[in-house]
Amino acid sequence: MFFVKKRMKYAVIILIMAGIIFLCQYAGRGLRDYIKADRAAATSVSGSEKLVVLDPGHGGIDAGKTGVNGAEEKEINLKIALIAKRMLIEEDIPVIMTRESDDRLGDTQTKDLKERVKIMNESRPALVVSIHQNSFQGSDVKGPQVFYYTDSAEGKTAAEILQAGLNQIDPSNARDMKSNGSYYILKHAKVPVVIVECGFLSNAEEAAKLVTDEYQEKIASAVAAGIIQYIRENSQ
Repeated sequence: MFFVKKRMKYAVIILIMAGIIFLCQYAGRGLRDYIKADRAAATSVSGSEKLVVLDPGHGGIDAGKTGVNGAEEKEINLKIALIAKRMLIEEDIPVIMTRESDDRLGDTQTKDLKERVKIMNESRPALVVSIHQNSFQGSDVKGPQVFYYTDSAEGKTAAEILQAGLNQIDPSNARDMKSNGSYYILKHAKVPVVIVECGFLSNAEEAAKLVTDEYQEKIASAVAAGIIQYIRENSQ
């Protein structure tokens, strides 16, 4: 009986030790999984440094400007932005769109602009590019033009890059970028932002081109290339 009790005591000790070893192995695996997850999260954060917000202006009942050919700005904005999105994603640049359909983000223009700025500020992208079309009293004025906030060094840098690329579409009609301190999005966004006016709907020649797939591809390609260059030159 003595030896039986002794054997049972050893068996219990062995079982306890085995349990401790199992728990240590399990905890080790958990620690390794935690470290892997933490590294993955860190990778995700660093990847967000490349994030871009594309903002097709207007939408819904707000058509924006109407071209001399009857074209509505909101439709051209969205088409160019969607093409640029595709090009950026192909280069592994993550993109957030403020809209991807013919909708306005608020029931008034002010609410719409506030919602767009909210998306920009909350997502904290490397750059925001707001896509628009221009118009002017003189019908002879044409060409893409980029605007940036007056007090933003990052915005100015991005505007320089994008304007240079857009000017290559028609070098004979190169325009200069412009600073602005009053446009709502430029003034209230707390991240680098530029407004790209892709062309003048008040110019018959340019309005006709802006509704074609070929020209929209050219504009979107120049915008996407400029965004990629800006991110590569300004990433940490």
